[in-house]
Amino acid sequence: MKKYAALVLAMSLAAGAAQAGNFKLTSPELKPNARLATEQVFKGFGCEGGNVSPELAWQGAPKDAKSFAVTMYDPDAPTGSGWWHWVVFNLPADSAGLKKGAGDPKAGLMPAGAVQGRTDFGQPGYGGPCPPVGHGVHRYIFTVHALKVDKLPLDENSPAAMVGYFLNQNSLGKAVLKGGYSR
Repeated sequence: MKKYAALVLAMSLAAGAAQAGNFKLTSPELKPNARLATEQVFKGFGCEGGNVSPELAWQGAPKDAKSFAVTMYDPDAPTGSGWWHWVVFNLPADSAGLKKGAGDPKAGLMPAGAVQGRTDFGQPGYGGPCPPVGHGVHRYIFTVHALKVDKLPLDENSPAAMVGYFLNQNSLGKAVLKGGYSR
């Protein structure tokens, strides 16, 4: 029975990867699996970074995508549920990336209609890495989600877990870029 379950899981993961096709997420500031720069690190909680969201670009998205969302998540945060650092949704279907610094809600760099949801820092916008001192390397997972809906029925006060629920319900595919950081 366990072998059968593992086979079904492997087949479903392969199908999900095939569905996403050549969907890729890149950044001039982030190299895959490399350490995030001080510029991206949070400013607060004992961290002295720039708290600047990186430039992101995506290509090869599913053709029937009606909108996009971007998330940044730390599964290694000592919370029992990880930590949501950035949640952006309702990006228009013709978007292919985000400018450096777009995570600052005051900068005005988001495309019209895009919404930055509440992160685990308690407010909308980008909040960079700031793991506890001596806790080891944390993984930071940037994900762009291609969605089958024009808009999610949420606003900037929606918690990240709620946004994640709607992303999973409306996903056509996703592309991931991972980095790490420790103090």
